[in-house]
Amino acid sequence: MSHIKDASLAPSGRKKIEWVRRFMPALTEIENRFEKEQPFKGLRIAVSVHLEAKTANLGLVLAKGGAEVYLTGCNPLSTQDDVAAAVAEMGIETFGIHGVSAKEYEDLLVETLACHPHLIVDDGGDLINLLNGRCKEYADCLIGGCEETTTGIHRLKARERDGALPCPMMAVNDAKAKHYYDNKYGTGQSVWTAIMDTTNLMVAGKTVVVAGYGWCGQGTAMRAKGMGADVVVTEIDPFKALAATMEGFRVMTMDEAAKVGDIFVTVTGCKDVIVPRHFEVMKDNAILCNAGHFDCEIDIASLRKVAISSKECRNNIVGYEMSDGRVLNVLGDGRLVNLACGMGHPAEIMDMSFAVQALSLNWLAEHKDELTTKVYKVPDSIDDEIGHYKLGAMGLSIDKLTPEQEEYLSGWSVD
Repeated sequence: MSHIKDASLAPSGRKKIEWVRRFMPALTEIENRFEKEQPFKGLRIAVSVHLEAKTANLGLVLAKGGAEVYLTGCNPLSTQDDVAAAVAEMGIETFGIHGVSAKEYEDLLVETLACHPHLIVDDGGDLINLLNGRCKEYADCLIGGCEETTTGIHRLKARERDGALPCPMMAVNDAKAKHYYDNKYGTGQSVWTAIMDTTNLMVAGKTVVVAGYGWCGQGTAMRAKGMGADVVVTEIDPFKALAATMEGFRVMTMDEAAKVGDIFVTVTGCKDVIVPRHFEVMKDNAILCNAGHFDCEIDIASLRKVAISSKECRNNIVGYEMSDGRVLNVLGDGRLVNLACGMGHPAEIMDMSFAVQALSLNWLAEHKDELTTKVYKVPDSIDDEIGHYKLGAMGLSIDKLTPEQEEYLSGWSVD
């Protein structure tokens, strides 16, 4: 039975779901196919992704394919209570409440896994962590699962190396249809939409410090530059740092950048990126936020200790007053800013990401008898299928290789 905050919020959530479904054509194509083929008939699927309208649409698509779907969030601050109420009303077992404690959040995940899933969709590795620990008894029917984000895949590969992976997993984040678009263009837009809506401040003319120049960092830096910011990139990888320089960004250490930044966005997937020595030298009214999956990139616990006071300045902004009178402003309590303070990635972007999830789950179900316990690459055929769905929906056409061109590219002859 669903565990949500308030069923009366469903009408608002239903409007959000109906709106995004109109802008997710690849998933609509897949939904039509699933409804005919019923690839998940008799299977239970547990989904732990940011519980908002686009995720609800994924749940509905999987249900059309015959699955019993159990839906939960992957971050308590990104759950939207009206969407949770709506998708529960639409027949999906839903377990999610905005703003719960860490223990309550984990309990909701456990309730979701109590269905003994055959397939899972994870975002950051919380389901896998439970299935390998507290919820081992719920893993008895597992065929496999999919991982949505970069940080989660890092953890999956570490588990694979240590022999601690409970089931075969698909590295969805590494698919072209996911990381090229979701991580770069989705993060780039949704981070700045959330920051601007939350602060009501300009980006143009400010010094923006982007920590990390992976796909997400590239998108974040690119959009800030496009809005007129002076962008500084911090990195640990020399070649990513060089790439940032070639794109026209300043590169320096965080120790240097802390002194000049007006807005800080961490996008590294690591911990302790901004720590007390950085707080000591930051400008008055500096804005700090995180766009990495977990809330450990900015050391908020230490900031609370060194601050002499704190107060809520606006919704989702806490100002920490330092002993010298400076105020450092943290957005969304250091959690994913685009979801803790915003609506997440645009629907058109998540259309591609969730299309990868849907087809990868289909692939796992079809190949269940051949799988071993390891991390699998998403097949190129899935990427290509989604790419063509998306191009078709946008009214675009591309060229196709002739047989002679295919032979030329696959051979060694120069003629």
